[in-house]
Amino acid sequence: MRAIFLLLFLVAGANANPAAKVYGKIQVVDAFEDYRVKIVKSHADLRVLPVKFFPNKPGKWQFVKAFPAYRIKFVSSGEDFTIEWVNSFPGPRK
Repeated sequence: MRAIFLLLFLVAGANANPAAKVYGKIQVVDAFEDYRVKIVKSHADLRVLPVKFFPNKPGKWQFVKAFPAYRIKFVSSGEDFTIEWVNSFPGPRK
């Protein structure tokens, strides 16, 4: 019984913040998105730093027109997670 609760806790914790794993090449789309994202000014799930090269950590996004790692749609409600644009220290909110 304990093992089941522990497994459920670990699975729920791993999927709690989808923003933590979103980085790399990002394409902004109007349909067929992987994630729906809302832009906020503070208290975001993910702090995003747009980069031109080496989008190799969570929060570093390189915007592309083809062959993305993730497709996102910017929305005003019904989001999967929120982001805030930053100039330094990108990554998930702790």
